[in-house]
Amino acid sequence: MAIPIINSWQDYYPVAHEGLGSSYERIILNRLIMRLYEAGDYENALETPCFGFTGISGINLAALAQSGCQVMLEDHDPQRAALIRKSWQQLDLPLQIRLNPRYTKLDYPDKSVDFGFNFSALWFVHSLPKFITELCRVIRKDILICVPNRDGIGFKGQLKGYSPEEYPELYPQHIDPRSIAWLMRRQGWSIVKQGYIDCPPWPDIGMSKEDFISQKLRKNITTCEQPKKQPENPLSIMPYYQGKDPDFERRMLRLYPFELLAPRFFKRIWAHHYFMHFQP
Repeated sequence: MAIPIINSWQDYYPVAHEGLGSSYERIILNRLIMRLYEAGDYENALETPCFGFTGISGINLAALAQSGCQVMLEDHDPQRAALIRKSWQQLDLPLQIRLNPRYTKLDYPDKSVDFGFNFSALWFVHSLPKFITELCRVIRKDILICVPNRDGIGFKGQLKGYSPEEYPELYPQHIDPRSIAWLMRRQGWSIVKQGYIDCPPWPDIGMSKEDFISQKLRKNITTCEQPKKQPENPLSIMPYYQGKDPDFERRMLRLYPFELLAPRFFKRIWAHHYFMHFQP
């Protein structure tokens, strides 16, 4: 199934290895976020929930923090929140992180945050209408919501085997762009820009290729479970944020022309995510 990070998010912390897919995704997402930041001149930003799609959780807004923006995060798991805090300490960046078990209430004053952000995590929100109402109450300038591309071939494959009984903490109906846009309009927010993002040459498998191959092999052969091998060459954006891998962005952007040139009809079935930028 689906959304493998629900069961394996801890695996990204002992050795920071996110793989090429998540590494490329982070650079593309950074470029989008930083364009909004430069136009909006944010003093602070809130990501809620911050439990990501793949990779190390809670570092989507690290580039904003490095530019001087105050970042606030919310998560619903105490263990993960502690690991997120540790990741930010490794980056030597300030962070405010709070636990929010249901995301039906955001404990911030009205219009106290410039930028609101969510990356493929709305399916952890218990009530989408209540969350959207609270988010629009708190945010002042811009809201950026990204959801998995539900029309994408890769995402449809990941959802095989999903059931509410097996994954009671997940609400896939909450990542419908039309529902999100309708709820945002009710709160007086309009879409400024929307479109497909994160469209590399490979399909959206939602996990590292090593884990994907291993999972497929386990379905075809019955052998004793082998201990998971550590990657020989870990790939992650963390060294880039730490100033240890300055060439990281350039290497990832070698693949960007494919995304730029791909026609919209192709992106609709191949892109990994869909973004919506709202303003009041």
